Amino acid sequence: MRNKLVVFALLAFFALGLWGCAVSPGSGKSLGGAPAMLEPQAMLKFADLPVPQGFKLLPEESYSFESGGIRVGVLKYQGKASVDQVVNFYKEQMPMYNWNILNIVEYGERMINLDRENETCIIDLMPKGSSVIITMSLGPKSQGSRKADKPVK
Repeated sequence: MRNKLVVFALLAFFALGLWGCAVSPGSGKSLGGAPAMLEPQAMLKFADLPVPQGFKLLPEESYSFESGGIRVGVLKYQGKASVDQVVNFYKEQMPMYNWNILNIVEYGERMINLDRENETCIIDLMPKGSSVIITMSLGPKSQGSRKADKPVK
């Protein structure tokens, strides 16, 4: 009887251990092998520029300005995740804030170009060891140049 109790306790311990590790924090992958989904932070520099939970602002490398409806900023964050997880986070989150994804450039680093009515945003994702550095550049959309009356020579 005692052997059965020990075997049952060990099986229960391993079953709970496997269940609790469905997403391993170090791996960033779920048991199925797909990247685990990231959640947005509650406190943001700009309310419509989400940042994955656990990413820390690098204040010495960031700045922001907002006046009269014009917003300009370069915000840098660093946190532990895979670049693919962060790309998926922004693919999912940015449309919720009315940002249009124009394109995603992948070349080791990732660059996501977005726009909306009067603003543009470029999100650069740079892997650094087991973490990612996010650089978000926000600014007003260019009004374009007016057509000159005479051609420039």
